[in-house]
Amino acid sequence: MDIASLIVGRARADIVQCEAATRMGDAVALLAERRIGAMPVMEGGRVAGIFSERDVLYCVAKEGAAAFDRTVGEVMTAPAITVSPSAKVDEAMALMTRRRVRHLPVLDGEIMCGFISIGDLVKSRIDEVERDAAAMRDYIRTA
Repeated sequence: MDIASLIVGRARADIVQCEAATRMGDAVALLAERRIGAMPVMEGGRVAGIFSERDVLYCVAKEGAAAFDRTVGEVMTAPAITVSPSAKVDEAMALMTRRRVRHLPVLDGEIMCGFISIGDLVKSRIDEVERDAAAMRDYIRTA
């Protein structure tokens, strides 16, 4: 299965994102409000980086409460590690594991067409295993 199959039906407008100039305190509030762990950071219509819980933790540990007045662009993880819609789920999982990230913007050229998490990929693999198991049970019953 490819990444395009995972994001089909998801509206690009539903991707929670922020601008690099967004104040970190506001971005943290958005993460909390939406109950998400990360979001793409946009600059000039392009993905400039990823802002995640880890970025918040590292910055607050270093600077304390003053960190919340910094911009997301100052603390985000950049450049963003991305994946194309044609990439296979297993390839994306390997990339996430190798680069130690949990979220990937899906880029078609320079245009973001999706945003996936490790949870999306794990769910996809579980669904695939369950489909295979059901097919095997059906095969055994009819043999």
